[in-house]
Amino acid sequence: MREFERLVECMGTVFVFRGRTSVSDAVLEEALLSAENSLHKADSIFSLYKPESPLSQLARGETSVAKCPPVVDEVWNLCEEWEKRTGGWFKAFTPQNTFDPSGLVKTWAADFAARALLAAGIEDFTMNAGGDILLSDALTGEDNWRVGISKPVTIASPEAGVLTVFDLAGSDYRAVATSGTAERGEHIWNSKGGNQQQELVQVTVIAKDLVTADVWATAAFSEGLASIKRLNAEPGIEALYVMRDGDLQGTDGIVPLFAKPRG
Repeated sequence: MREFERLVECMGTVFVFRGRTSVSDAVLEEALLSAENSLHKADSIFSLYKPESPLSQLARGETSVAKCPPVVDEVWNLCEEWEKRTGGWFKAFTPQNTFDPSGLVKTWAADFAARALLAAGIEDFTMNAGGDILLSDALTGEDNWRVGISKPVTIASPEAGVLTVFDLAGSDYRAVATSGTAERGEHIWNSKGGNQQQELVQVTVIAKDLVTADVWATAAFSEGLASIKRLNAEPGIEALYVMRDGDLQGTDGIVPLFAKPRG
């Protein structure tokens, strides 16, 4: 077994694949390249920062979903499903009525990329998708099951650091996603059309898969503290809320997931 690491700059962030494997160098490289290419392909289709992307053309009214690559329709339908599941608090349309699936598509693409490693027999790895974390089922090493959550301030701030650590070893949880104002400011709109909630600065969701964690983090942040009741009713979901005054709130099962001090 040997360790590997691959950093991929894409979608305005960095994806990090890190793990251990016994497959050959050629198989490992092919799998990592496949994962990397799938991320860049998703970015070329869904980026609203690339004028030539199908989604940018769609936003300008120059094309239709039917004329876009089939995957656009797939993601469109997936966003509609999540809008219903979250009671409308996740919505892939901006207040200007532009289709913007960025609250889902990064982790959707990351999950697809992770499958390239699994298909090659690489089963012991973690993936950091711009701060959202996926842990493989066969992950080894006690420390690798511990996921640190950053304080709700930009990493450039002198106050930046770790807020807390979760330990997912022995649980069914494999994904952690965070939404908030630290790095991108007030970028999550109120999908119900009202004023943005002012109670929260950060929500971290722990789930069994990355897309579920990501979507619920976005939806919970948009809805505000009232979303705790909604998430408590969802199986396989736990969440930590950071209030604007620094107080912490959480779903009913969040406390057992906090990492215990070693000593």
